[in-house]
Amino acid sequence: MMKNRRDDLIRFYQLLERLEQRIGGKLSLSDCDGRTSMPTRGVYFFMEPGEVRTDTGDGLRIVRVGTHGLKLGSKSTLWGRLSQHKGTVTSGGGNHRGSIFCLLVGTTIPGTSSEGSTWGQGSTAKGDIRRNEEPIEQEVSSIIRNMLFLYLAVDDAANPESLRGIVERHSIALLSNQRNSPLDPPSQAWRGHRCNREKVRLSGLWNQNHVDEKYDPAFLHTMESLIDRM
Repeated sequence: MMKNRRDDLIRFYQLLERLEQRIGGKLSLSDCDGRTSMPTRGVYFFMEPGEVRTDTGDGLRIVRVGTHGLKLGSKSTLWGRLSQHKGTVTSGGGNHRGSIFCLLVGTTIPGTSSEGSTWGQGSTAKGDIRRNEEPIEQEVSSIIRNMLFLYLAVDDAANPESLRGIVERHSIALLSNQRNSPLDPPSQAWRGHRCNREKVRLSGLWNQNHVDEKYDPAFLHTMESLIDRM
């Protein structure tokens, strides 16, 4: 199984190289806004400076995979989701209660996991809580905006069994080191080692869902077909 997973990861990254060529290179949220040409629906793949592959080739490793609105009837868009991770121009920060990516990165900042911290508490917040959290939100958004990402166009309707969900789920399960012998493990300096979520630390990803699942290699054929359509 170890050998098969390594081969599948190599193929996965070869597909991402093809995807990068299709969309004209890696992007960063610091350079993107609502006017950036982007498909309405899709899957995104984030890379982090300093996090390199050590077992499957050269280049940066993927540290987060995500999509948007899989619930039936959802009207969310790819950029809408990415903009939640980026934060707003006015405040320089986002809202971690609307972005699990921001929430996870924020737990690595001193004080957010200590007793009495409001970070990650409740589904909404306002007033003094939001004002006190603003410097952390700004730091988190700055960290995420400086990461690089690719996007894969998948123009299907919101549905739990959509192709977007399939690519997201099986990409995460393939990349995750939680239930597998480590491949392309995070560097010793990776911020995620300080995350208070065990699934992040064990998987080496800024993800919690699907990190402890098995992947189906057949998703790579789906992914290849989607890339060739772009």
